[in-house]
Amino acid sequence: MNKETSFAREAAEWLLVIAISAVLAFCLDKFIIVNAKIPSASMEPTIMTGDRLIGNRLAYIKNDPQRGDIVIFLFPDNEKEYFIKRVIGLPGETVSIRAGKVYINDSEEPLDESAYLTVTPLGDFGPFEVPEGAYFMMGDNRNNSMDSRYWNRPYVYKDKILGKAWARYFPHPKTVH
Repeated sequence: MNKETSFAREAAEWLLVIAISAVLAFCLDKFIIVNAKIPSASMEPTIMTGDRLIGNRLAYIKNDPQRGDIVIFLFPDNEKEYFIKRVIGLPGETVSIRAGKVYINDSEEPLDESAYLTVTPLGDFGPFEVPEGAYFMMGDNRNNSMDSRYWNRPYVYKDKILGKAWARYFPHPKTVH
């Protein structure tokens, strides 16, 4: 084998590796994970402005989103945008916010959100009657979050949820809760 044949063979092998890698990356991004960048302070301090997340697209294949899950979804008022919020209201529930506290189905006790809220939320909103197959979303930084309380279309349908937030990979890796 001469040098030209050897070089051509090595170049072809590299091109094959690059093509296979590109196809695998495309399939991974379209079917397994969703990549998202946090543009605002609406989820602070759980997720900080500028963080980059990986979401699991397979998380809700057999299961439904649960209250408290952080999900990546298509924004109902502009489906070209990805949003990241916490699931608060489940299908068929009525969500009311009184003096900043969330009440589900007119419960006497507010939702216990002490695990992720660090601000004292303000305001009265609702009631919001969550349709079947849809979810009511709120940010953790309630006083600085454009969420279901303010959207023209306040509910996110399950087929618009792209994935469950799984891990932050930039700037500092950590699991998202």
